[in-house]
Amino acid sequence: MSDDLAVRQPLRLRADSSRVITKLFVPGHPEVQRGRQVSEAVTHVLDLAEERVAAGLAELQSRFGPRHRNLSATFEHNADRLANRLPEGAVMSDQRRMLLGATFTHEYSVEAAALCNPSVVAAPVQTGPAGSLDLVLSTRGIGEGHRSSIGFRTASVDGDGQITVEAPGPYATVGTVSSGTLHADAFRSVARRASDDAEATTWVLDSLGDEFTQFELDDRLTELEGQGDTRPDVARTVRRLRALAARGYRVEFDASTPVDERVLYPVADAERNGIEDARFVRFEDTDSAVYYATYTAYDGRDIVQQLLETVDFSTFDASPLQGPAAQNKGLALFPRRIGGHFAALSRHNGTSNAVAFTDDIRHWPTATRLAGRTKLWSSIQVGNCGSPIETEAGWLMLTHGVGPMRTYSIGACLLDLDDPTRVIGELAEPLLSPGPDEQDGYVPNVVYSCGVVRHGPRLVIPYGIGDASIGFATADLDAILARMDRV
Repeated sequence: MSDDLAVRQPLRLRADSSRVITKLFVPGHPEVQRGRQVSEAVTHVLDLAEERVAAGLAELQSRFGPRHRNLSATFEHNADRLANRLPEGAVMSDQRRMLLGATFTHEYSVEAAALCNPSVVAAPVQTGPAGSLDLVLSTRGIGEGHRSSIGFRTASVDGDGQITVEAPGPYATVGTVSSGTLHADAFRSVARRASDDAEATTWVLDSLGDEFTQFELDDRLTELEGQGDTRPDVARTVRRLRALAARGYRVEFDASTPVDERVLYPVADAERNGIEDARFVRFEDTDSAVYYATYTAYDGRDIVQQLLETVDFSTFDASPLQGPAAQNKGLALFPRRIGGHFAALSRHNGTSNAVAFTDDIRHWPTATRLAGRTKLWSSIQVGNCGSPIETEAGWLMLTHGVGPMRTYSIGACLLDLDDPTRVIGELAEPLLSPGPDEQDGYVPNVVYSCGVVRHGPRLVIPYGIGDASIGFATADLDAILARMDRV
């Protein structure tokens, strides 16, 4: 066995159901006249005596105020969203308006069900003592309805490999969402995928340039809608392009909020049922560094892959990933260009690992399958555990494998530095497999990671346990490389 190479630490992160965010609450069910319920609730708030309004609002502030940062601002925002349901000329006191907003607000526990599938990168700013490395840990929180979001923790590892994770702040906070910059190359991929859209898509893009805003695209699509008499299936093309545009957005957090308070909650329709398994990487390009993360967006039926970009974990830009090599799950970027090209690990066929190259980070046309020996512990399925780590010997790639009893284990292989489509070494046995105290969980018999980091001679490995909690291990790089069978 190879799992003696990994040294587990007693540290565990577990789901905390008290980490709640606020969301707009629209009562009722689509099949039972939701609109009437909203109108009746608005009327009830408008008919309350002023003293009942004051008492009700005071009680709500007392109960829920300590659980949220600036709850009053949330009530005001949600009252604004209900303005179109008010009778014409309605006048309300500030307190009644706040109560109206509270009536249409609810709490959502981002970790109600589980906390799992972490990724880790070196923090943008290092403030720890010499020999230590400050880290940003991303997590997958699973809440009500099995909807996933991305959370963060701040952590560090010292010179002896001891990992510390700071307790998160008292609040969970979502950022302000706005339209992001849209990229023409992503839209051209629609034309590549559906030739019957090609002419109309090209017409839309010709006047927009390489980057454009949502408003500029909307104006152009409105023009296209007026050409239904001369172009075939204009409505379908507009629908496809609008859906793609909705996947591009920006989330900004107030710089005063701690990183471990920030939650990236689903925004686009394509991710309304969850954003899953973010694989973060610190990407070095010339003299600058940027953090990218690829993640799976799930709408309840289909999955697509998205790209996050940030330099400070305060502002995040989301955009769609396109192309055959970006299908399925688990795209993981290399931390630098190779031969002048972006490179990524891909699992586009759903069962095996591959490597893809591109000049456009948002479009991945082809992938080369990685060769490897079939092993019992990974005989059903293999994938990656995040971005590869550059070593002097090659690219160290942690893998996940699924074997008998649907057991997920973590393995490792070595890819050639200049040609990462070549596997030059691999562990015969798992680096980590579920231990006796790691078999139970939301999904039993799973250890799984979405990204690791190197600190000197060690690999720092955060990993999900049973899709329910997060554990940590370290491993000596030289020992891993020495144990590998050369291919």
